[in-house]
Amino acid sequence: MAALSAKTIQNAFLAQHHPRTRHGTRYPSDFCSLKTRSMRSFQECRLAVADSSAKWLNTSSTPWTSYDRQAVSCNAAQGGSVVSSSGKVDFLKLQNGSDIRGVAVAGVEDEPVNLTEPVTEAIAAAFAAWLLNKKEADGLRRLRISVGHDSRISAHKLQNAVTHGITAAGHDILQFGLASTPAMFNSTLTEDEKNHLPVDGGIMITASHLPYNRNGLKFFTSDGGLNKADIKDILERASKIFEESAHDNQKEREDASRGVVTNVDYMSIYASDLVQAVRKSAGGKEEPLDGLHIVVDAGNGAGGFFVDKVLKPLGAVTTGSQFLEPDGLFPNHIPNPEDKTAMKAITQAVLDNKADLGIIFDTDVDRSAAVDSSGRELNRNRLIALMAAIVLEEHPGTTVVTDSVTSDGLTVFIENKLGGKHHRFKRGYKNVIDEAIRLNSIGEESHLAMETSGHGALKENHWLDDGAYLMVKLLNKLAAARTLGSSIGSKVLTDLVDSLEEAAVTVEIRLKIDQNHADLKGGSFRDYGEAVLRHLENAIAKDSDLHKAPKNYEGVRVSGYGGWFLLRLSLHDPVLPLNIEAQSKDDAIKLGLAVLAAVSEFSALDVTALSKFVQQ
Repeated sequence: MAALSAKTIQNAFLAQHHPRTRHGTRYPSDFCSLKTRSMRSFQECRLAVADSSAKWLNTSSTPWTSYDRQAVSCNAAQGGSVVSSSGKVDFLKLQNGSDIRGVAVAGVEDEPVNLTEPVTEAIAAAFAAWLLNKKEADGLRRLRISVGHDSRISAHKLQNAVTHGITAAGHDILQFGLASTPAMFNSTLTEDEKNHLPVDGGIMITASHLPYNRNGLKFFTSDGGLNKADIKDILERASKIFEESAHDNQKEREDASRGVVTNVDYMSIYASDLVQAVRKSAGGKEEPLDGLHIVVDAGNGAGGFFVDKVLKPLGAVTTGSQFLEPDGLFPNHIPNPEDKTAMKAITQAVLDNKADLGIIFDTDVDRSAAVDSSGRELNRNRLIALMAAIVLEEHPGTTVVTDSVTSDGLTVFIENKLGGKHHRFKRGYKNVIDEAIRLNSIGEESHLAMETSGHGALKENHWLDDGAYLMVKLLNKLAAARTLGSSIGSKVLTDLVDSLEEAAVTVEIRLKIDQNHADLKGGSFRDYGEAVLRHLENAIAKDSDLHKAPKNYEGVRVSGYGGWFLLRLSLHDPVLPLNIEAQSKDDAIKLGLAVLAAVSEFSALDVTALSKFVQQ
C-alpha cells in the first residue's frame, strides 16, 4: 500500500502557506518503513500474536515496561475490504463527535478497513495544517507534535503513519510509544527543554474500549481537546490532501523540509507529577500510602504504569494487581469501567487479596472507577458523588456538571447533603466539560464536570478528563487520613457517600430505529427520533401521574411512581436509549408502560426489548 509522498503533503501546505525553507535536523527521520506482515486472514494474525513471547509492544519507547515484546502488526490490505490510497474515501464518516474512529484491522465481517495508513497520514498532515492556522503561523513555522498510542494491535503502524504525515510536511515528532490520552494533553503543557517540551499539539492513537479491530485519533493543544467543528475541519483538509495524492506519481520521497523524530519516555515524566501531587497533599511525606494495599486492573490497556510509576513510589502494596501487560486483543475483559464483567474482575481481585482499594482503568486511561475494601463498586453515580464530596470540601457551594442520565438521588446528595449545585446536562464528556467551562465564563463557579461513564474533569487540572488524576484525588484522601494515623483504609472514602440514595432498580433499554423502514421516507434517523420524543412529551403532558423535569437539556426526562425515566436520542447511532430508575420493579414497569404506550405507533422503532421488560 503506497504511502502519501512528501511532495503531496507539502503541496497541500503550500496551497495555504508561504514557501518553506530547508531546516537542519537533529537526526534523520528514516524510522518509518511502515512494515507489516502479509497474512491471509486476521485469524493468522491472532495466532501469531498468541504464539509470540509477548502479544505486542513497542519497547523502544516504553522503558518502564519489563516485558520483552516483538512487534506484530497485521497487514490491513486484505482483498477488497481496504480502500487504497487512490480510492475514494469519505473522511467525514470517520468523525465520532470530537474524536476520529474507524476500522484499522481487517477480519471482522461487514467491517471493511477505512482507517488505513494513507488515510491516517493525510489526517496527521491535516492536523498540522490546522495547527498552523490556529497559531496564525506562516509556512515557515516548524511545529513540534507528540504522538502516543494505547495497546491496540494496529497502534504501531498507525503511529508510523502519523509520524510520516507530520515529518513529510516538515514538522518534528516526539514519539511517546505506549501512553495514556491524558498524558498526550499534558505534553502540551509540560515545561522540559531537555525533552523538547512543551509540544504545539498532541495526537493520541486510541479507540477507547472498542473492539480490537478499531482504532482512532484524538487531538490536543494547550487549550485542551479539539471540538466537533475542529475535527470536521481537519477531516475536510485531509480529504483534499488524500485526493491530491492519487494524482501524484512521485515514488521517491523528498528529503527537503523533512521533520525529525525523537523518542521520549514521557509517561515517566507524567507519572512523576502524579506522585508529587499525592506527596504534596500528605505534607511532603515520601511514602504516604505506606501499608495500604491497592490493586489495579489495567484491562491490558495503557494503565499498567500506574502500579510501578505511581503506587509503588508512594509506598503502597500492589500485589494482586492484574492485566497490567499491554495486549491489544484484550483477552481478559473489555477495559471499560462501565462493563459488568470488568467491574466483577476488579471486585474479585480486591476481595481475594483483602485489599484496601481497587482501581480500574479503560484502555487509554481517560476513564476510571474504584472498589472499596468491602467490594462495593465506586463507579457511575457513586463515583460522581464521591468526587463531588471531595471537590465540595475544597470549593464549598460549587456547581457539579454531569451528564443527563445521573440519578435524582445524586441531585439530592449534592444539593442537600453537600450544599452544592447539580447541573445535569447532555451526554458526551466533551459536552459536560464545555458546559462547566461555559458556566465559569458567565460567573457560575464550577470545579467538577463528570459523566457516569467515568470521564471526569476538574478545573484544577485544566478541565482534562484524566482517569489517573481522578484516582489521585482518591489517593490524596487516603494519604491525608494515613498521615493522621488512620487505619481505616478505604472507609474514609465510602463514608463520604454513605448517605447517597440509590434506586433499587436501574435499567437501560435501547430502542433501535430501522433506517430502511418505509416510515422514514428517505429522511434521517435523527429527524425520526426527534418526532418520537415530541410525541412522548405531548403524551406525558396528559398523564397526571407523570411530571416532566422543569429543566432538561436532552431528550424527555420524567418523574413519577417514585422514580424517573429519560428517553433521548443517541449522539451518533440510530438508537433511542431509555433509562429507568425506581424503588421497585413494579414502579419501573409502570414507567416503562408509559413510554411504550406513547411510542408504539412508530413502526420503525424496535420496542421489542421494552415490551419484554414490562412483561416481566
